[in-house]
Amino acid sequence: MADNVDVVEGCRLPVLRKNQEHEDEWPLAEILSVKEVSSRKLYYVHYIDFNKRLDEWVTLDRLDLKKLQFPKKEAKTPTKNGLPGSRPSSPERERKSLDLNVQTTTTTTATAPSRGKTLPAPKRKAEPPAPLAPQVSPAPPVPSLPSSAEASQAAVYPAARESTTFKSREDHEQLTSLTTNGTAARRLIPPQPGRKRKANCGGTDEVWKSTLSNVGVVLNQDSQDSSDGIPTAPRMTGSLVSDRSHDDIVTRMKNIECIELGRHRLKPWYFSPYPQELTSLPILYLCEFCLKYVKSLKCLQRHLTKCNLRHPPGNEIYRKGTISFFEIDGRKNKTYSQNLCLIAKCFLDHKTLYYDTDPFLFYVMTEYDSKGFHIVGYFSKEKESTEDYNVACILTLPPYQRRGYGKLLIEFSYELSKVEGKTGTPEKPLSDLGLLSYRSYWSQTILEILMDLKPDNGERPQITINEISEITSVKKEDVISTLQYLNLINYYKGQYILTLSEEIVDGHEKAMQKRHLRIDPKCLHFTPKDWSKRGKW
Repeated sequence: MADNVDVVEGCRLPVLRKNQEHEDEWPLAEILSVKEVSSRKLYYVHYIDFNKRLDEWVTLDRLDLKKLQFPKKEAKTPTKNGLPGSRPSSPERERKSLDLNVQTTTTTTATAPSRGKTLPAPKRKAEPPAPLAPQVSPAPPVPSLPSSAEASQAAVYPAARESTTFKSREDHEQLTSLTTNGTAARRLIPPQPGRKRKANCGGTDEVWKSTLSNVGVVLNQDSQDSSDGIPTAPRMTGSLVSDRSHDDIVTRMKNIECIELGRHRLKPWYFSPYPQELTSLPILYLCEFCLKYVKSLKCLQRHLTKCNLRHPPGNEIYRKGTISFFEIDGRKNKTYSQNLCLIAKCFLDHKTLYYDTDPFLFYVMTEYDSKGFHIVGYFSKEKESTEDYNVACILTLPPYQRRGYGKLLIEFSYELSKVEGKTGTPEKPLSDLGLLSYRSYWSQTILEILMDLKPDNGERPQITINEISEITSVKKEDVISTLQYLNLINYYKGQYILTLSEEIVDGHEKAMQKRHLRIDPKCLHFTPKDWSKRGKW
């Protein structure tokens, strides 16, 4: 049976793989490429609904040919409105929308022709009846908490106070929420059945005490209105964001088998545009100090006799213990920056590579030993960012992951923002691992501030959203989205309060006990530059 079936590119079928529990499973996969090595066919598969870093070459015996699905022949769909990734409507959908326009025209206009000879609908391209997945769309206004005529403060409430006055319920419906990728989405929040919101708002103090846990923080709108500017969708040009316009069959496949970097051997997760002649090598060798790539171990050994670097080029702006950070200008150290982008692309799928590194600064974290400063991870940022981005790309190399270095990189990026006197946010979209790291960092940072609030002269301590943002340099939208992700916001007696349950407090304390690596601001020697006055950087 296997000999008679010709598995070609584009076919879909179940493929055998091991899951995290080392158990056999048969997820559906797509064949992206076929090659023959030593008279044996190998198939490059992408597991549907799995991350691309799990893609791999498999042998024929791992394919379930009984459930083989051959690719459907489809006409090539051109881009729509010049936006890659958007799909034009199918003929059936266009015909239905045309019929819908005909019906609308005939029902709303008494003198409309019955046969629809002069239909305006097909010419009005600016208002399609059903737009399909546009790549870039303007976001709604910045979400804000309801305004208050009183002072813009928030007080810690162990229990409810009887003197609290009720406010209009309409204020409650103005609370907006943020999506997980940072884009604003204005919506009304209806009462949730599991949270007894109506009972709490109109009930007694006994009902309140039995419903909520130990600590609460009242949230009022800050005196400064937050609707100055409307956030737009992440830019698709001028930065390291991938626009997916070059996402063809070549870039969907890993092209490097293995990378040797110092004492580590890394298996890349994604495609990286290294020179074509190097992609057929079993191992690509990199100098761990200058990141130069060579084709053989002998070439690397010869290079090491000439390479004088024992640390990344640039200025060392932080050192504590064995951890150091180096600031690298993408214009002054272009070769190193390009090599850094090449290796980073092996592990970042949501970013694209630009050889023009002039507009970027690179902050490389290293670990020191007797042989030199070994790269652990890095993040890059634009010298001038109109969207308050303080990170463009961020990566911890696989040998150093799950050891706290990711949060250390994030914390360092916000320490730089504090010195600059700005609030910052990472460039979107975030990868799956990046989103988890940032969400964890924001949660721990905000909870740390809320739990450290102390009573002042017998009064409940007070804090505003803007004050949290100023203390942490985390952008206000990220603060609000984190509070909503943690489900801390509650409505009580005309005000929004944050309630910290014992479960959240205990979980935070356990997480902080495991977090040994922290940035010490005293060890940071950094002077921000005004790049707007420097011409071409």
